[in-house]
This record gives sequence, C-alpha cells and structure tokens, in this order.
Amino acid sequence: MTAFMLAYGADRIPYRVTYDENRRSRVAIHVNPDGTVAVDAPPGFSDESIKAAVQKRARWVVGHVSEARERYAHVRPREYVSGEQVLYLGRRYMLKVMSVDGKPGPARLRGNRLEVETATGSTDDIKGRLRAWYRVRGRDYLSRRIDALTKSLPWVDAPPPFRLLEMSRQWGSCSPSGEVIINPHLVKAPRNCIDYVLIHELAHLKHHDHGTEFWRLIDTHAGDWRSSKRYLDSLVEVLLTE
Repeated sequence: MTAFMLAYGADRIPYRVTYDENRRSRVAIHVNPDGTVAVDAPPGFSDESIKAAVQKRARWVVGHVSEARERYAHVRPREYVSGEQVLYLGRRYMLKVMSVDGKPGPARLRGNRLEVETATGSTDDIKGRLRAWYRVRGRDYLSRRIDALTKSLPWVDAPPPFRLLEMSRQWGSCSPSGEVIINPHLVKAPRNCIDYVLIHELAHLKHHDHGTEFWRLIDTHAGDWRSSKRYLDSLVEVLLTE
C-alpha cells in the first residue's frame, strides 16, 4: 500500500493505493463514508499513471470528500445512557440502561426499547454489552440472509464462508479465497441496504473487480441499489461513534 497526495486548488487530499491483481487496465477510486480516499490499481502501474488517473477525477473526489466531511462534522459521540437512540434493521429504539446487583443478563429488545443491564454502570461495560448484542444479532440475521440470497443468485452454488469483522471504512468485503466478511454494524441498516451489501460481496465470487460486468450483475439482482448505497453513506456516524 502506497500513500499519495491529490492537489486541487487549495485542497490537499491524501489517498492510499492498493495494487489489485484482478485489475487489468484502469484504476478505481473510492471515497469512503468517513472521507478517506482509497485507490485500487493494476500491478505494474507507475506512480505517474496512478496520479494522472486520480488527478483527472480530482473535482469528483474533492466533491465527495467534502460531502463526507460535512456529514462527519455533525457527529456527536455516544454516551451510552438511557434515552439515547440505537438502530436495528433500520428502526430506532430507545436505549434503557438498567443497574443490577447480580450478574447482568444479555441485552434484549423489549417493545421500542433495547435494555442493557450493568453491574458497574461504566460506559465501557455498557458499550461492550451493546456491541456483543449487535454481534449476536448480526451473526444470526446476516447468516440467514446469505443463505436465502444464495438460493436466488444463479452464480452461487452454496453459502460461502462468512464472518463478522468491525471495520472503520467498509460495510463488507470478499477475500480472494471467497470468504465473505461483513461489518456487524451493518445490522443497524434497513433490510434492503443489508441485502445490497450482501449481494455486492457475493457478486465478487463471480467478478473480483468493480468492472462493467460486476455492476451489470448488481443492476440485475440488487434492484434500486443506488438509493441503498446513498443511505448507507449517510450512516457514517454509526461507524464512527461506536
């Protein structure tokens, strides 16, 4: 991985380049939800070629980075106290922190509340119990959706290996070996957004890059994926405040 700097007017935007063996002729530029920029380039591309390709799209990069930074400017750190709102499958629930004398039970949904028990009352304890609840819910729900989608996607013969991994800049990824990796925070998003990410990663089992054929596959099987992606990008605070 190599770091470069894009200069456009008064803006200076750093970006990191990863060399992707599955790419052949063009670089791919990604502006992540937190405003960072990543570039995928074919092996053997010179620094000058990469810089020229990014410079050609400088206006687009600067515009999307500005939008991401504007969203991030309004993020407020979570305090993990009763009354805060938490997301699950696109719905908002009120966090209810409950002090107990004995051993705390697992967090649970009850009506419009997500109840978290704590014996210490510390922020770290409440945060840890909430994250554990998301991981359990995420593992179960996402596993079921992968199994269901596998039956409807003609290029997938069987559910691929799957695991959860907290990531600061990605909702998911697909390893070269075919393992699907999903950010457990994705379970906070609406169901259609979750399906878009899962189909996106499952599509990499057929097309390893983001070329024309890959996006044609997404258009065919992910429906209105563009609106789902826009919504997910607007949830940058979910990733950055947990």
